[in-house]
Amino acid sequence: MAAPLNLNDLHFFVQAVEHGGFSAAGRRLGVPKSTVSKRVAELESRLGVRLIQRTSRSFSLTELGRDFFRHAQASVIEAEMAEATVRTHLGEPSGTVRMTAAVPTAQFVLADHLAELSVRYPKLRLSLHVSDRFVDLVQEGFDIALRSHQAPLPDSTLLQRKLATHPFFVVASPDYVRAHGEPQRPEDLAGHKAVTADFHGEPWRLVSIEGDAVAVTPEPVIVADEPMVMMKAAMAGLGVSCLPTSVCRGALAEGRLVRLLPDWTAGSITTTILMPHRRGQLPAVRAVVDFLSERLGNF
Repeated sequence: MAAPLNLNDLHFFVQAVEHGGFSAAGRRLGVPKSTVSKRVAELESRLGVRLIQRTSRSFSLTELGRDFFRHAQASVIEAEMAEATVRTHLGEPSGTVRMTAAVPTAQFVLADHLAELSVRYPKLRLSLHVSDRFVDLVQEGFDIALRSHQAPLPDSTLLQRKLATHPFFVVASPDYVRAHGEPQRPEDLAGHKAVTADFHGEPWRLVSIEGDAVAVTPEPVIVADEPMVMMKAAMAGLGVSCLPTSVCRGALAEGRLVRLLPDWTAGSITTTILMPHRRGQLPAVRAVVDFLSERLGNF
């Protein structure tokens, strides 16, 4: 009977695929590129098939390699789960959890809670990749993605767990209100300067507590698609703005911004956790997800 496959070789292969090459996998694993290449070559020799097509300029899976990768990745995760289960019974969650989030989500939703997460789970290491590009969790080997979105996320094979919904408030600086007056109804905003994210000049659509809807178009003085820029412009007194509570909560509490039209909101943004199915079962991943659900659910 043939000897079973070496799990370490599967691990090297999975890392090479998830990181898009032997060099990147070597850096991730802390070993030379040649070691990764050799172990993958030994795996291919053991199987008698080519899994990866590699040249000096390209690195891609063969058709059989793609099928093998899915099973190999599942096997590696199962081994991680087996080890993590034992470690969990011996003490608190440990190991590395790889997370990705867009820049505004990392800045305004996640950053304030990382210190508490570290204190609660001192044996756990969070590796956070912050990027506004689309990140493929499965192909790039991430355990968790934290995404903030206004439209529903598309259906996928990923697990989704809604964490929080943040309404958009109409806000301005106290100096702006003193200089230009406070609007008493949504229609009054048409006469105000605005810091907005809409490059197309679409009206703001406000909804009251009672469910009434009004569309208004203030005069834009700054248009930006980055919430930190918008908030700082509003705090500087350049105009009114619509910001989600996840962004402006601190500035409102400190009095650097004030909420206008308190019975009205301008939509909302939702923060959701996404996870590949199997990685969501890892004890360390579950610990991070449960922590974020606890903290952000009250955020």
